[in-house]
Amino acid sequence: MGRLIIFCAALLMLSALSLVTARFQSRQLFVQVDRLEDKARNLDTDWRRLQLERAELARNARIDGLARKDLKMVSTSPDMTVYLKGAASNAAQPAASEARP
Repeated sequence: MGRLIIFCAALLMLSALSLVTARFQSRQLFVQVDRLEDKARNLDTDWRRLQLERAELARNARIDGLARKDLKMVSTSPDMTVYLKGAASNAAQPAASEARP
């Protein structure tokens, strides 16, 4: 009978230690989940901010303004347009006719 009581007491102690360990691990995991959720929210906020920033940087008006300011580019006008004659097509024909015997 004394051995049974000692055996039951040992099982009770193991069970209590197991319960304490399980609760401790549960608390650690809860804290870790909370930290990861905060990190996920921060990453989501950063992603949205970067998407807005990318959209702002890719706006046509901004690109046009930078091209005019930094690169000194201007819109073309008819008096600035240079037209080339079709001399390249005429140059190809004599070369082809010379190749024939």
